[in-house]
Amino acid sequence: MQEKLSFTSDGLKLSGVLHVPEGRRPGERLPCFIVLHGFVGTKDESHAELQARMLEEFGYCAFRIDFRGCGESEGARGQVRCFDQVVDTKNALGFIVAREEIDPSRIGVIGHSFGAAVAVYTAGIDERFACVISSCGWGDGERKFRGQHPTPEAWAKFTGILEQGRKHKAATGESMWVSRFDVVPIPENLRRNLSPKALMEVPVETAISMYNFRAEDVVANIAPRPLLLFHTANDVITPTEQSIRLYEKAGQPAELMLINGTSHFPLSEKDAPRTRVLIRSWLDRFFPTPLRGQG
Repeated sequence: MQEKLSFTSDGLKLSGVLHVPEGRRPGERLPCFIVLHGFVGTKDESHAELQARMLEEFGYCAFRIDFRGCGESEGARGQVRCFDQVVDTKNALGFIVAREEIDPSRIGVIGHSFGAAVAVYTAGIDERFACVISSCGWGDGERKFRGQHPTPEAWAKFTGILEQGRKHKAATGESMWVSRFDVVPIPENLRRNLSPKALMEVPVETAISMYNFRAEDVVANIAPRPLLLFHTANDVITPTEQSIRLYEKAGQPAELMLINGTSHFPLSEKDAPRTRVLIRSWLDRFFPTPLRGQG
């Protein structure tokens, strides 16, 4: 069952969809995940929706949301500030905790790519989150960008865009907009995995916010709550070393899964069966649901 909902974050109306497993009995409270989408993406027709549907089939509630400025949520389009997304995630929990379907003591957070970085950071500063799953995420924005723009020429081009954007803002008071692929390069053959509702241009301030965002600084605070760092072993979009470094800094229980032969989008049609088995096995051990679905 899916229900469209809305909640407030910093005075903005944000959009969400709550998934509730069909087998839930009247009065039964189930564990839930807040589901966070990727870079200037959306909760709909996206990896976030695939994650939410997977969790629902596994017997969990899932609340996928559009961050401010994205999808159906209010806010200036594309003006992503990582710490604003942290606030949105905390407010999503504050809203959903009152639902009768939800066990208020067992609300986790799951995110993919950009959403994974936000998930780790938010759980690192907010003990209400009982469990964290990071899918192809990152912990140090500057180092991530250096991996995404690895040659001297590419790094000079990227940092030049940032500097040009700063000067443009100072001179005009307005943002300079650039292609999302100048910020986060994605090979042509993988772009089909993006939501058709994702933004294709972003203001430079969005990239600067990501550059300065460091989930690594707070990941150790998640322990003793369970943390899964799931990453493709040769990720061509978000460098795999980002999850390795997060694991090195995390407390226990934390688990690092590096998967060969899988793209940055591990729930794509080809890779989903294997990914689902691995994530379900981890959930059964560390964050089980009383309602075991049929997925």
